Amino acid sequence: MHFTRQSTMDRSGVPIIVRGEGHHIWDDTGKQYIDGLSGLFVVNAGHGRARLAEAAAKQAEQLAFFPLWSYAHPGAIELADRLAGYAPGDLNRVFFTSGGGEAVETAFKLAKHYWKLQGKPTKHKVISRAIAYHGTTQGALAITGIPAMKAMFEPVTPGGFRVPNTNIYRAAEMGAPTDPEAFGVWAADRIEEMIQFEGPDTVAAVFLEPVQNSGGCFPPPPGYFQRVREICDRYDVLLVSDEVICAFGRIGHMFACDAYGYVPDIITCAKGITSGYSPLGAAIVSDRIYEPFAHGDLSFPHGYTFGGHPVSTAVALENLNIFEEEKLNERVRENSPLFRAELETLLDLPLVGDVRGDGYFFGIELVKDKATRETFDDDESERLLRGFLSGALYDAGLYCRADDRGDPVIQLAPPLTIGPAEFREITGILRGVLKEAESVL
Repeated sequence: MHFTRQSTMDRSGVPIIVRGEGHHIWDDTGKQYIDGLSGLFVVNAGHGRARLAEAAAKQAEQLAFFPLWSYAHPGAIELADRLAGYAPGDLNRVFFTSGGGEAVETAFKLAKHYWKLQGKPTKHKVISRAIAYHGTTQGALAITGIPAMKAMFEPVTPGGFRVPNTNIYRAAEMGAPTDPEAFGVWAADRIEEMIQFEGPDTVAAVFLEPVQNSGGCFPPPPGYFQRVREICDRYDVLLVSDEVICAFGRIGHMFACDAYGYVPDIITCAKGITSGYSPLGAAIVSDRIYEPFAHGDLSFPHGYTFGGHPVSTAVALENLNIFEEEKLNERVRENSPLFRAELETLLDLPLVGDVRGDGYFFGIELVKDKATRETFDDDESERLLRGFLSGALYDAGLYCRADDRGDPVIQLAPPLTIGPAEFREITGILRGVLKEAESVL
């Protein structure tokens, strides 16, 4: 099983989820749970959407499969046009993949290919942030900033370098200013510092999530992305906005870069594009990067059998119709402050050090000492997260994520259809379980 200790399956079996409806899921015993993670940051429009299933079935009857290898089909054409319409600036070209890791892999390869075509073959390195997750393929793994995820697969693709993330809760520990604007400049300047250290003629791209997932939902400080954009332009480095999680309403916009006021060179996306009803991903590319491929006999020698699958594109188009008809982005923007305020009531608990995030995407950092912000050691984190919280939250009726890829956090990313009543229900479950957790440490 994926990212799972196989021995736990032998000892206790695996939860079997058999049905979903709206923001609820049910297991094979009939027990109901709140889906506080949208499956895996995916089911943005909610479970049980018959019209998405019907769109898939209708397309499968008409054209079940055809590749995008020198051919096209109407769904891919229409969806590419629609994505380009949502994307900012001149991001008008779409390369379809089967999922998010493939989209990141595509952006990595495209960046290297582009610079070779520009007569700058030494520009092959990529910069990303500490603890950031960008995928598990060998190329994407080089961009991922979690050493424990790479150690057993080394040597990975060379050329990946790390800079500090935007966890302002830990700013003082990084020797950074704690004022939000000053911290944003400081964090962005670490990217410039890395480009200078490695040499601008060797750096191809910077990969950043609008809100960093791994480590617990780090939003960007004010002015951060504007400063990063200036740095990338100064040193002729591409800016890739990895929106595999953050796109399609998670932050209240089709693309989260719009929420933070920057225009990247490439957007990678997946997950919410179909709300999980069929696999699909994409890299959306600026006209500037596409231009060298538009002439002569040049091709981009890269592709996937199921990239832009006809059934998936049909589902995506219908999913985007739901977004527009039900104004899901507007719903998230309106309700996000209410969700945050509800979660922030948990700050009175001894274990809760920080609540952070944006849109419908929040992390709750757990601490050993609120006054000093002392975190847990590895053994304590193991007992707290895997030994207690994961199972206790599930037993209490909430499916979410207790994550230890950085300091211990609980992550929440529910379907975009929920509102204040569900915020209170989620917070009530969290409060009861976190109170109980104090006794296990």
